[in-house]
Amino acid sequence: MAKRILQVSISGAVLLNFVAFVGYGQSQTKEVKKEPIGMTSAASGSEMFNSYCAPCHGKDAKGNGPAATSLKNPPANLTQLAKKNNGKFPADHVSSVLRSGVAGAHGSSDMPVWGPLFSSVSGRDDSIIQMRISNLIRYLESLQEK
Repeated sequence: MAKRILQVSISGAVLLNFVAFVGYGQSQTKEVKKEPIGMTSAASGSEMFNSYCAPCHGKDAKGNGPAATSLKNPPANLTQLAKKNNGKFPADHVSSVLRSGVAGAHGSSDMPVWGPLFSSVSGRDDSIIQMRISNLIRYLESLQEK
């Protein structure tokens, strides 16, 4: 039996270890474990996305990250936010989701609310938390399908 461990940073308060056990001719069993996260640069939307979002949403932001199949609800395709909003990127809505969550999505046990989690890695400095959210939003906007 082969054992593969992939560490993924999925939520601001926890680092998830995605463990897949693959046997010869056996079905795959998946387990996700939560552990404390590491720090990322508040100035880099790309770094934050890759550390905090890509494990579920995928490096391409299309909802196909390595931990996606172990979640109750599939992650959103973040490249289609503008397309689903008549061609305009919904920056205010994304900010609200990051800060406060949305029922049934961010804030569930699978998808955390990022505002308080950014607070935990930013020393509760509101200007740094806002910088994290703004830079992450700008990065997501750059990923939108045309």
